[in-house]
Amino acid sequence: MALDATKWQVRTDKSIRYIGGDHGTATANYVTVLELHRWLQDLADDASVSNDDYMDITTVNPSDKKFDTIITLTNGYTLDDGYTTPASEFIYGGSIIQGTGGTEVIYDGVSIVSNRGVIVNVIQNNVVLTNKFWNSTPDGESFAGINPDATNGVAMQFMVKVKDSGAFIDNGTLLFTTREWGKTFSEFRIPSTGRGVNVVPLTYVDDLNNTTASGTVAGWSTIANVTSGWNQIDVNQDTTDENYYSEWNRDIYTINQFYERMKYSSRNGETTIQLYGMDGELFRGITHSIGLQAGGSPGAFVEGGATPLSWGSGATAGTGQILANDTTSNILYIQLLTGVVPGNAVTVTQGANSATTSASGAVTERAVSTPFCGASTGSSIVGAYGFSLEYADLAVNDKITALDGTTRQPPNNVQFTVQGIQTGWRILVGPEDGAGGLDYDQLSLQATLTGAAVTSVQVSTSVPANTPTSGSIRILRDDGQYSRHAYSAITTTTNPNDTFTITSHDFSTNNATAANNVFISYIDKASAGTSESYNTVQTVTQTLYVEARYGGTGPDFTDSIKPAKTTGTLGSTGGSATISAVSDA
Repeated sequence: MALDATKWQVRTDKSIRYIGGDHGTATANYVTVLELHRWLQDLADDASVSNDDYMDITTVNPSDKKFDTIITLTNGYTLDDGYTTPASEFIYGGSIIQGTGGTEVIYDGVSIVSNRGVIVNVIQNNVVLTNKFWNSTPDGESFAGINPDATNGVAMQFMVKVKDSGAFIDNGTLLFTTREWGKTFSEFRIPSTGRGVNVVPLTYVDDLNNTTASGTVAGWSTIANVTSGWNQIDVNQDTTDENYYSEWNRDIYTINQFYERMKYSSRNGETTIQLYGMDGELFRGITHSIGLQAGGSPGAFVEGGATPLSWGSGATAGTGQILANDTTSNILYIQLLTGVVPGNAVTVTQGANSATTSASGAVTERAVSTPFCGASTGSSIVGAYGFSLEYADLAVNDKITALDGTTRQPPNNVQFTVQGIQTGWRILVGPEDGAGGLDYDQLSLQATLTGAAVTSVQVSTSVPANTPTSGSIRILRDDGQYSRHAYSAITTTTNPNDTFTITSHDFSTNNATAANNVFISYIDKASAGTSESYNTVQTVTQTLYVEARYGGTGPDFTDSIKPAKTTGTLGSTGGSATISAVSDA
């Protein structure tokens, strides 16, 4: 809109005051930096002072135009931001520069490219600016955002003060975020704003995986980060741990509910929930990793502590929150808070503790996810860099990226459950033979078992897929009986010599000869309730044999049952079988 001279005033102290209506009112008057300059120059060529504007041909020149988007207020003229309606809030479309030397002030222009209605936070010097005037809804409009330009996809335009009293505020760095409940999170960081218009692209659409009422999610407080900082988890269960900076427990909640809780913990305005020593609304996750030289006291650095890491001075100064400290590899993982990252061979300190960055290639920038946990598909999570849940809370379709940058997936942990049973019944679940019976010769012994204290059982065939890492096996003894043996581990070697580690057992008086049958008894116990289960890693579909027996209790044995047999299928989501028992009273 054009500048309305009745809503602007040049005062005798050379301050330029806005006296129009406030944001959201019909009398608000927003102007571009060029329109302000044209108005000032128009006043400066008047023959004499008129109305409430103290300026004419006899006064000094008030402004200078380098470009249409860069205006300098000259000769002591300044914007009056101390008035009820600060002048800078009603100017957009470029930069205003005023003062010189130690009094220089710069306001830089910002253009938010996003969907209309976007709510934007501006973080400066690690502080969320509280006067979010740019999110005001103009009079007569349906969406938030002042000075929109729908034709060009601009949601709002405004200025932010980036230099004050001759010094840039945090090197002119601005971080823009969208963190509204039910919407996608996004961010865009400008390391140092430029004069003119700084274009900021942000996303703001409905998040279909974030539909639960925020008040409900507020109650999910048992979701907790059980290990905040550097830790090791074997996500893909290859016997080698990977490194992460978190280990969240999602408790009783689904993976998507966990995702919503992470968004809730870091949403706009969240200052109660602390993440690694920071208000949730400021937390972003790892932004950089810093290699350290040997020496100093890096082992004493505190992860997520009240004191941030700091380094440098002036233009080289910066601070960062330590999220993980890998003392084995001498690497710090931080969220950059203010300033610039440290260079090579630079001293970094946290309180009394210090270290020196690597002599070359000290800092690596890491991609930031929004929200900080990564993305949800609705049924699985695609984790952010270094972010993980505890292994027990992960499923086969979750994708977790460790601090080495490699993405891994957990194996398919599933459960098979036998239902329809009662306490005291003997339950056996084993391999099915293809005809509805028990597959006794699922495996065979590689060597005869004869010792008095046998602890390992070697089989001549490969241990099949879906075998639990611990459980029980049945071995055919030479007297024709199948004895039960609990095993605690399986050692897989070049087939056919896989080995079960069993509880020590005496085979000296009743041997088990080589080639005798062996089968895995997945459940082999007296029931302790109305159902029994076992867990395993599923890789192939498997048919299982299920049997329940109970001779009853005397003297009347009215609770006895006839042997009950059925089969069940273990698939990619687990499986179950239900016993239909018939009384044998």
